[in-house]
Amino acid sequence: NLNLAACQEAKNSGAYEQGVAYALSKLYAIPNVYNYVDAGHHGWLGWDTNFGPSADLFGSTADLATGGKATVHGFITNTANYSALVEPYFSVSGSVNGQQIRSSRWVDWNFYIDELSFAQAFRTRLVQEGFSSNIGMLIDTSRNGWGGSARPTAASTSTDLNTFVNNSRVDRRIHAGNWCNQSGAGLGERPRANPATGIDAYVWVKPPGESDGSSTEIPNNEGKGFDRMCDPTYGGNDRNGNNATGALANSPLSGHWFSAQFRQLLANAYP
Repeated sequence: NLNLAACQEAKNSGAYEQGVAYALSKLYAIPNVYNYVDAGHHGWLGWDTNFGPSADLFGSTADLATGGKATVHGFITNTANYSALVEPYFSVSGSVNGQQIRSSRWVDWNFYIDELSFAQAFRTRLVQEGFSSNIGMLIDTSRNGWGGSARPTAASTSTDLNTFVNNSRVDRRIHAGNWCNQSGAGLGERPRANPATGIDAYVWVKPPGESDGSSTEIPNNEGKGFDRMCDPTYGGNDRNGNNATGALANSPLSGHWFSAQFRQLLANAYP
């Protein structure tokens, strides 16, 4: 997001990398504390223009820490997000009527369509970057179940590429870049250790029912601003392809209890 002035300032000043390196150094020095670095999710870093450069940046940032890359026990993907763990009904390498799945509007030339494949591949790339071969990945599955009546039960039979993908995907967001209080989401896989190769655990980092942000501007003394991506009437921006946000209405400030969302997460839990 270096096209955004605030992000560019954080990058150019060095403050962001220095801050992360400081945290890694201090936390690593504490017995029984294990550092897992946030690694976005496939819908942000899955493109080759982001995948390798992100791993490079993680490596150079960890090198700034006292202890270097050894301060990193692993990485976590999908934190407080909604990306499906696995898309069972289509493959990123497949095609429909002679057209690559990757060229569909939903995939948009990404190399990954779900979190498990992304996390496993990104782990391999991070080891190549110089991180320990013992690093493991965490995946936040607290809100990526996408169950309920809208969840497909088989691959679409459509020969139209975009219709096939949209009707086959279990991730029911309008756009993979949408993140705030997503309508239709459900609880995902329950927390458990060593669920798949290279994955240390599925975890619920984001407490289900905790709001991502308010759907309208709410005056407050908590220092919390208003993100239009939490507004269901907002038409989006370049970071979500100028699509509707898919956010739930009547949401409270970030961190506050959102009962309607929690009830929906329960109703749409998968598995």
